[in-house]
Order: sequence, then C-alpha cells, then structure tokens
Amino acid sequence: MARMTETRASAPHVADSHDLIRVHGARENNLKNVSLEIPKRRLTVFTGVSGSGKSSLVFDTIAAESQRLINETYPAFVQGFMPNLARPEVDVLDGLTTAIIVDQQRMGGDPRSTVGTATDANALLRILFSRLGKPHIGSPKAFSFNIASISGAGAVTVERAGQQVKERRSFSITGGMCPRCEGRGAVTDLDLGQLYDDTKSLNEGAITVPGYKGGGWNSRLYAESGFFDPDKPISKFTKKELYDFLHREPTRMKIVGINMTYEGLIPRIQKSMLSKDKESMQPHIREFVERAVTFATCPDCDGTRLNEGARSSKIDGISIADACAMQISDLAAWVKGLDEPSVAPLLKSLHDTLESFVEIGLGYLSLDRPAGTLSGGEAQRTKMIRHLGSSLTDATYVFDEPTTGLHPHDIQRMNGLLLRLRDKGNTVLVVEHKPEVIAIADHVVDLGPGAGAGGGTVCFEGTVEGLRKAGTITGRHIDDRATLKESVRKPTGALEIRGASTHNLQGVDVDVPLGVLTVVTGVAGSGKSSLVHGSIPAGAGVISVDQGAIRGSRRSNPATYTGLLEPIRKAFAKENGVKPALFSPNSEGACPTCNGAGVVYTDLAMMAGVATTCEDCDGKRFETSVLDYELHGHDISQVLGLSVNEAVEFFAADAANVPAAQRIAQRLQDVGLGYLTIGQPLTTLSGGERQRLKLATHMADKGGVYVLDEPTAGLHLADVEQLLGLLDRLVDSGKSVIVVEHHQAVMAHADWIIDLGPGAGHDGGRIVFQGTPADLVAARTTLTADHLAEYVGA
Repeated sequence: MARMTETRASAPHVADSHDLIRVHGARENNLKNVSLEIPKRRLTVFTGVSGSGKSSLVFDTIAAESQRLINETYPAFVQGFMPNLARPEVDVLDGLTTAIIVDQQRMGGDPRSTVGTATDANALLRILFSRLGKPHIGSPKAFSFNIASISGAGAVTVERAGQQVKERRSFSITGGMCPRCEGRGAVTDLDLGQLYDDTKSLNEGAITVPGYKGGGWNSRLYAESGFFDPDKPISKFTKKELYDFLHREPTRMKIVGINMTYEGLIPRIQKSMLSKDKESMQPHIREFVERAVTFATCPDCDGTRLNEGARSSKIDGISIADACAMQISDLAAWVKGLDEPSVAPLLKSLHDTLESFVEIGLGYLSLDRPAGTLSGGEAQRTKMIRHLGSSLTDATYVFDEPTTGLHPHDIQRMNGLLLRLRDKGNTVLVVEHKPEVIAIADHVVDLGPGAGAGGGTVCFEGTVEGLRKAGTITGRHIDDRATLKESVRKPTGALEIRGASTHNLQGVDVDVPLGVLTVVTGVAGSGKSSLVHGSIPAGAGVISVDQGAIRGSRRSNPATYTGLLEPIRKAFAKENGVKPALFSPNSEGACPTCNGAGVVYTDLAMMAGVATTCEDCDGKRFETSVLDYELHGHDISQVLGLSVNEAVEFFAADAANVPAAQRIAQRLQDVGLGYLTIGQPLTTLSGGERQRLKLATHMADKGGVYVLDEPTAGLHLADVEQLLGLLDRLVDSGKSVIVVEHHQAVMAHADWIIDLGPGAGHDGGRIVFQGTPADLVAARTTLTADHLAEYVGA
C-alpha cells in the first residue's frame, strides 16, 4: 500500500501539465493562420519589423480573448456597463491566464487628472492629511481638488405616524476644490484684441473672428441687432452697449424678417469654437483659437488647484499642495521621516507606492504633474506601479515596448523589473525591438518576414541564441552596431537658447547648430523635451513632430490624413467628367446601406457587438454606380486597396499620372511606411507608424528647422538605417534637424550631440556635454558617453 502511494506521489499531477499557452489558427488583422506555443511563467519577447503582426497576435488575440473570457464571468447586468469585446479570429486559444495589459496609450487627457490621482498616491495623501493635518479641516474630501464645497438648507416634508410634517434640514460638504479655477490650476481668458478691432465700427468690419467677416449672417446678426449703432467705433460704445455686444444672454429677435437668436460675441464663440477639440478644427480656425485664448496660472490657488482651507492644514509645516509639488523621490524621504504609530499602516503603504516610482525610474516626477503631459513611455511605467507590489501570481503581463523613451542606462532597470514579475510566477509577454530586452528573453517569437500583407507568419520560435543563427531579419540585425562618422558636417549658423528654465531646466544657455543633424540626449527626465519643445516653439520656420496621438475615427486612413485622397478624387472626376464628391466614402459616393463604413455594426447590448461586411457594397464602401468609373483600369476601391509602394508606381504611370498623389505616396514610402494600405483605418496603426505618418505629412511643410521627438519609437532594427538615410536627406536638402533620441545608432550618426543630466528631475536640467559623437566617446564623462562607447566598441 505504501509503495502504491509513493508511485502516485512521484507521478506529475495533471494540474501541473498546463504549462503552455497554445494558439492555433490566429487570423486577426494580417496574421496568416498562425499557430504557436508560448511557455508559461517565462519571459517571451515578440519581435519583427513594424507591421509584421506582433500587436495583432499579443494584444488583439491573446490578451483580448483573456479579457473577453473574464468579462463573461460577470452577470449580464454588469456586462452591460463594460466595453464590448468581440471574439478574436482564432480557431483555438488554450491555457490562457488573466491578462494584465500595460500599454502605451496616453493617460487621460482630462485637465484634472494628475500623476497622483492616476496612481492612488493622492488618495493615501488625503487620508494622511485628514488624520494628522493641523488645523483639522475635515475628511479626506476636504483635500480633494475634484470636490467642491457645497452647503444648503431648506424645508423637507417627512411622513411620521401617518401625518406629513415639515422639518428644516441643512447640509454641507467640505471639498478642497479652488472655486476660481474649479480644480484645474489654470484659468482661460479670451484676448479681446484678437476678437475685434475697436478703432473700427461693425459696418467697417470690426469683428476679426473667422466666419464673422464680409457681411455674412454672423456679422449681420450684430450689425442689425439694434442694440448699438453699427457705424460707431467699438471704442466709443457705452458700458451697456459693450455688455450687449460681448456678454448679452441669448435673446430671440427678428433680423431682416428672419427669426434669429442674438447672443453676446464671447459666449457665442465659446460655444461654437472653444468647446470643440482643437485637433478637429480647420487650420485657420485652430490658428485663431491658439491666438485668442490665453492660459494663465490661477491667481487664487497659485496653480495648486486647492482652496485656502486645504492649503492651510499642514504636517510639520508642509501642506498637501507642497507635498504634491515635491519631486517624488524627495516626498518618499519626507514620508519615511514621519513617525506616527496611529497611521503606521497608511505611512508604509504610501511610502511603498512612492518608492515604486523611484524604482521604476520616475522619481523625478511630482504628483501634481498633469497626466496628459506624460510621454508614452512615462505613462506605461506609471501604469506599472500598481503591479510591482501586487501579490497576484500566475497572471499574464503584456507590455508594449516598455523601453520607449528610456535611456540605455534606464533599460537595465526596466529589464530587472520584467524579470522580477516573471520570477514571482507570472507569464510576461513583451512586444519589443531593443536588442537589450531581446537578450534577456527566455523565449523569442519572431514575426514577419515583411510588414502588412508581407508579414503575419512566425519566422522563428526559440531561444535568443537560436534567433542569432536563424537568418531572419531580426536575427541578422540583432547584433548590428553603427559606427561613428569619419567626418561631420559644419554648422551654417546657430539657434541661441538663453536662460531656459522650463520645468527642471536650470537657466540653460546653449547654441544649437543649424544646417546639421543635432541629437539631444540624456537620461529620462533630464530635461530634453523641456529644452527642445519649451525653447524652440513650433512656429515660423520650425516644424515640430512630437509623439502626440493622431486624432481619427475608424473612417480615417492614411489617404484622408495626408491629403492623398484629394488629388485622387480630382483625377477620377476629371477622367470621368463627374463630381469629385462621388469618390469619397464620407460624401456622396458612400454606400447608402453602411454609410461608407464598409461594415454594418449590430449592437447586442451586453454581448459583443457584431460587425458584418456590408452585403450591398461587399465592404468596398462605395455605391455600385461609383465603381463603374475607372482611372487607369482601377476603380476607386481598388486604388484605396493599394499599398503605398504599389501606389507610388501606379500614380507615376503615364496613364494615371497624378503627380500630387505620387509625391505624397513617395513621402510615405520615404519614412518606411511602404507596406501600409492607403485605405487602412488609422485606428489599426501602431504608435511608431502614427508618428512616421505625421512626419510624412510635415515633410512638405515650408520650414528650415525640423524638431523630432524619438522618431525611432516602434522601429525595427532594420528600419533604423532607413530612418538615418531620411534624416541625412533632410539635412542635405538644406534643413536643420534636431532630434530628441536615446537610440545609440542615431547618436553615432549625429554631427553634434547635446547631452543633458547628469540625473533626472532636480538632479538634471544642465548641459553635461556638447560636441561631436567622437569627442563624447573620447571624454567618457557622462552616462550617455559610457553607453555610446560600449555600443560602438570604443
């Protein structure tokens, strides 16, 4: 009997046999029936050129199905409030565990969202001040800039013993919101000088707002309202007339026999222009709004967002506003120094949260930093904080290029965090291009061989050493190392920056050379973006391409975003003698059944919505009659189905000959987006693809200085070389190129390097080196110099 028990004990338990995540027949986006097995409780890196299908496999298939299955465990009532997730296009997904997605989506752009509110640190601080703050002003709500102070009193009717009795009741809520700025920290104002010219009368065209000039209905509304003399200069208006002109509440009246609503100029502009998203405005209106609206720090709360009561309560002379303004590394030290046994568990939890910031390389931030101002890399690391101290194990953590925006020095720290999550018994899946991260993988999945339609297959699966010998594009380029240039270009001038003090910059004076490729580098938080974007504002002669998100719905695509569709529509219209509007899926030519979307969406309440291909247009988005018109043997849906590479050849052909379209397609090809379909929805593009799309649109702008913010983000090792060639062509054409970058290949290729540091936050903000890459490697005086020297083998 004992022998039988021992035999059973030595055999592996059936529950321990589920050590793999099995994927069979994945067809999401461009995946071509992909099947693979991913080991659990290991670090797996997914690599391959941009557009090869990495995100489609990891995020849109594995993580999406895990989240969908978890959502299905909730009651139908709860599911009705959750996002609808459709089942991915895959035959079998087996062995899934709970997926925790840590992506690069920017954090909420709401002006009230800060680093503190996004990470629970503010919630813990508010409790701390409500317990220890002197004088005591109330509950944690009294320290929240999202809660306004309200009080009220009145009679209420209550039923008691069968009779209705009136009683007087009063209530009050003590909040911390500054009443002047409503917790935003800044107040907006309109510059009246941009709205009208007060030396002129209304009939002389005093109103200078776009759409209010030239005798149209907008200007006639004011000139013929009867509230003031339209021939009198605005500077001579009485107080009553000026109030009616600028602030009068909506009033129904007849003008030229037509019923209209009159409203003061300021509320009318606020409703029609200022309430809209700036990115969606027409260029001339956006330019006016940027000119007319001024943002100033709130004078009542001095930008702290908190009212006087919340700022008056202090612990050891520090108010909650002071604590939130501290650099997080300093705040962690202050919290550690507080010795109060009555709140010991709270202090420990708060200190651990703040220490997580420091550990992850974000100790240079402050809790009052608006969440919308964080870069993609900073946002992703901020989201990681709540997972570092988690007791969860056997979860699947999914990361999207966690090294984006990190200096080589910081990548080592990130690698340590990824390995720590794995060693706790979790499965870690990372989409990444950096060789430093690929090197620590237990398992590598290389997708490709190309991008778009040329990708979507697994080229290699195995160890890092196996990848090096595999002969795939990633395997061939993983050990690529750029060399220092033998000779550098000579500057043609200099852009002088004097006394730069934005954020953590400490009165920086620097001459940025013009006519060359200049790289601004330094550890994360050293002040690079503050120097470049704060001191070289986009404007006259300066074209700034940052990492801001592209606005666009599923109807937007590279053709509409870059303006490529316009010359295509005109060419079709000219060739066939019809209106250009017929050749837009958002206009007259749209299929009436699906309204030009190509698919029909069916909402199934708490169940996942279903998108079915439109039966009338077969997903082509256009009315059938429109597809009878052709250009060089192609109808409009076939042209929008071309890849950028195919479009360049098509538009260059004599029969089609659309030079304007060919130029735009050529620019898309130059930035490495040749594989994209010109009609592909923008919502399907990766972050790196979107930034390169923005770069392609700006390449036609008239300007002498290009400012690029980490253009290698999301680029495969093999594509970096193509980007360097593009930067060289820009410089050789007479442009000045200033690049904020961490990639050593770009540093080695630069003509001039400006290195900031030596650390982050208040430990940075100074120029620690400026000169040629060769001089930086020879000096070996900074962290950047050490990593660049190691990279080039010096």
